[in-house]
Amino acid sequence: MTTNIARFHIMLAVLCVSSFAMAQGASYALTNSNLFNGVDDRIQENVTVFVKDGRIERIAKSSAAIPSGYEVIDCEGNYLMPGMFDVHTHINSLAQARRALVSGVTTVRTAGVPAFQDVSLRELVKAGKIPGPDVVAAGVFVTSNLGESVLADPRLKALAGGVNTDEDFRLLVKINADRGVDVIKTRGTQRAGLPETDPRQQVYTERQLRVIVDAAARHGLPVMIHAHGDAGARAAVLAGARSIEHGTYLSDETIRLMKERGTWFVPTYVTIDENKEEHFDYVLRLRAMSMLPQLERAIREAHRQGVKIATGADNYYDTVSINRISIEVEHFVRMGMSNFEALQSATVVSAGLLQVEDQTGRIAAGFEADMILVPANPLTDIAALQDVLLVMSNGQIAVKRIPFGKTE
Repeated sequence: MTTNIARFHIMLAVLCVSSFAMAQGASYALTNSNLFNGVDDRIQENVTVFVKDGRIERIAKSSAAIPSGYEVIDCEGNYLMPGMFDVHTHINSLAQARRALVSGVTTVRTAGVPAFQDVSLRELVKAGKIPGPDVVAAGVFVTSNLGESVLADPRLKALAGGVNTDEDFRLLVKINADRGVDVIKTRGTQRAGLPETDPRQQVYTERQLRVIVDAAARHGLPVMIHAHGDAGARAAVLAGARSIEHGTYLSDETIRLMKERGTWFVPTYVTIDENKEEHFDYVLRLRAMSMLPQLERAIREAHRQGVKIATGADNYYDTVSINRISIEVEHFVRMGMSNFEALQSATVVSAGLLQVEDQTGRIAAGFEADMILVPANPLTDIAALQDVLLVMSNGQIAVKRIPFGKTE
């Protein structure tokens, strides 16, 4: 029997799709904003940003005339900046996509979902049925035990006994490619989120990872590799990973190799930090407290060596977790990044990882209208990211909390 709560969530999802679709195609003039464009370490004051057909048409002073046909949004002196990126998430529903948007995330890269829901979400966004977030889809995780994901495609029955041979790897990559994914996700080490596994333990060898990377390359797909332990991470870098996910126990030598090879680092610090909370299994809580200083050391060293660091929260945006990119960015500042560096990590640097830096990640003419409004200058107050007042994704208004006052 469907519960009242379940009916509510279904109704909410339908309403979200309907309201988003109705807003498609509108033109906007966002006036009286202070602008951080994502690329300059400064604020442009008193700016109007014109949006048309889902893109930023032009940027002008607030005194500029506004042509007819534009809906005016008064930003009331608040701070406009690019939408944030979550490049390691597992969203697989409309409600989860909505929660990501509300937090100020306008672009995501999934890190494995049960059954290609991320591909469908991506297509809904492309069709303008929902405003976003834009999705770079990973489909089904290339891992030794598919679990329930074996149900995602009839061809996966051949892998019900495990994904361990070169033929297995090539088949799973091909099925993912056939289903239209944008990136392949695989693993170098075990999980941190299961009490019975040790995240330092290597799973696939460098040779096996190279088979996966080569198979993905034949379909024009990059590879993101889960790796907490240093041995697995080094194997992943040598095999040609585009990004190392988590990287808790990275050595200075492996970080140096990442810099040499141009491998991105996606630490997902915030999810390890959340695992220490009381509602988690005691083994995971103790493990998280042990892992956090190790991961912080790796992040600080990667920053020192100039490795490109992107932002990922590693969650489902469900009703329980509060992992958010805004919190990850705050941690980066605490660990030694300037506000500007941390903000770029969540915008233009992450856009570079996803190879969409010519489309989004900054506020400039011709770019997608992916923007958020925050109440204070993020270059001096990074906590401002916690209070998102407006979200525009692909030129559609997803969240609008201003004005707070009422007029006669």
